[in-house]
Amino acid sequence: MSAKTSYKTIYDTLKDQIIKEGFLPGAMLPTEQTLAKRYDVSRPTIAKVYNQLQEEGLVKKTKGFGTVVTYHYSNTPYTFGLLLPGSGESEIFSIINDQLLRQSESGMFNCFWEGATASSAEIRKSLIESCLESYIQKKVDGIFFSPLERVPDAYELNLKICQTIREANIPLVLIDRDILAAPDRSEFDVVCIDNFSAGCVMAQHLIDRGCEKLHFFYRPGSASSVDLRLSGVRDTALKHGYAFTESNVFCGSPEDLELVKGMEVIAGKTGIICANDSTAAVLMSSLDDLGIEISKDILICGYDDMKYSKHLKHSLTSFRQPCEEIANLSIELLMRRLKENNRIPITVNLKGDIVIRESSQFR
Repeated sequence: MSAKTSYKTIYDTLKDQIIKEGFLPGAMLPTEQTLAKRYDVSRPTIAKVYNQLQEEGLVKKTKGFGTVVTYHYSNTPYTFGLLLPGSGESEIFSIINDQLLRQSESGMFNCFWEGATASSAEIRKSLIESCLESYIQKKVDGIFFSPLERVPDAYELNLKICQTIREANIPLVLIDRDILAAPDRSEFDVVCIDNFSAGCVMAQHLIDRGCEKLHFFYRPGSASSVDLRLSGVRDTALKHGYAFTESNVFCGSPEDLELVKGMEVIAGKTGIICANDSTAAVLMSSLDDLGIEISKDILICGYDDMKYSKHLKHSLTSFRQPCEEIANLSIELLMRRLKENNRIPITVNLKGDIVIRESSQFR
């Protein structure tokens, strides 16, 4: 092999071998060092090749173990249906959706996606029901579903949707949250962030910034994941010896100035944690209308790291979810379900990280 072998040539060669069964599923690929020597290139070049193959769902790299082929050759790839109604409300579902579609390009599976991304909750509900009917008629091999929230009777609707999928004997993986609230647990695999830990982390961040009074703000009908974040906030506040009762929890519209006025604010000592960035953005405007200054009187933060967060009047500190990893692990679990749909359900809790901006720093 020529000493000038390019990254693309090595990538194309390995990908071709994997897809055409030169390497079988479960096979261990040569170490980066071995392959670098074979092609007379640097080790980072091989690492780049393996990283690209992993992004496409063909291999999996495990630190301290090696790189294993995960691609399963099939003349008739699996077909999965995407039911992600939250795509119309939060960017995280759009990112997850896009990653699932990118992974489908590996040839391991095909995706049906019929665009349930409307901003209206009622329209999303209608779209999700029609999409589900279509997927069942098409006899998809599996379904990814992010349960509905903030629509009338969301709990009953989610149960009905999952029951319909179960009766059709279609493997299902839930994304972002379970259909049941803790301590109950459904029979389905769930991939999400560790929401309790996310609440703890955000509360600790504000306490470290000097906040001695914490409030939590969320909208009615929010998902059970919000309850877990609230529990994490409460637990952290109490561990530090700060009072946290129902008087610190606000459920309603962040546009309701009378409700917002009810929050006790100790200037320079108060922090507000919102269930998500969209709630935080509106609440920041209400606080401004009431003459309460962010970064002077109070600190505020949210979740999901929406694109607009950094462009608000006070750039918003937010908790970023590992959306692409959520998608990748969802695929792994659904592939596992295809082999045996009666397995014990698994919950995968992933770690996110805080993106610190102006809104959580006193000046």
